[in-house]
Amino acid sequence: MVRELLEAHAEAKRNFYLDHLRPTEVEGGRFCEAAFRILELVTKGAFTPLNKPLTNSDKIISDLANLDASKFNDSIRLHIPRSLRLVYDIRNKRDAAHLADGIDPNLQDAGLVVGILDWVLAEFIRLYHSVSADEASEIVSGIVKRVAPVVQNFDGFLKVLNPDLGASDHCLVLLYQRGDQGATFEEIRGWVRPAMRANLQRTLNSLVEKKDYAHLAGGRDYRITRLGEQYVEAERLIVPSQLF
Repeated sequence: MVRELLEAHAEAKRNFYLDHLRPTEVEGGRFCEAAFRILELVTKGAFTPLNKPLTNSDKIISDLANLDASKFNDSIRLHIPRSLRLVYDIRNKRDAAHLADGIDPNLQDAGLVVGILDWVLAEFIRLYHSVSADEASEIVSGIVKRVAPVVQNFDGFLKVLNPDLGASDHCLVLLYQRGDQGATFEEIRGWVRPAMRANLQRTLNSLVEKKDYAHLAGGRDYRITRLGEQYVEAERLIVPSQLF
């Protein structure tokens, strides 16, 4: 069941980054079906078989809400089920999985779906792997970055699949992909396009000192900051250029 949850999460995020908004919301529904079964398992010791549909999610949500609060965390009883209900409603009532009221899937709806999926996954990690909320969020962020499609890994060589990016954005995308691992100057120099190498140090200095999009850790590894991550995501730099 955990495998189905992770697969649906990864596929929803991949579709979101590719601007495939309807499939994002549909995968959100698949994620919910796996998550509801996990909730059944941890509270009842059994779950609805995969070959049977979840015909009454409202009853599952009601049953979870009525569990003994002294035995089950509020996230299990209330917060996760209600969040999943919202994803279901967007999928079923906003023209994502059915012909509904004529509302086309949009970035706002899809963004809400993937945000909820990230949060639910982080809550499961927090509750069952004994980590803090911040640590759980970092784990989910790492999963998300590995499915970003703009960078392809060829046996350790990171190729950015957008020839239109300038040197600064090109470097930032590479650092986004590397996450907490970061990258040395020589690694980045080997990955960027030849025309970007002459002024690479100046480019990286600007990211670190002027924009605060990156940090030089220990005088060796360049790492993206939270501000840099927000910029990359807001500008949709992780989407290959031919998909714009």
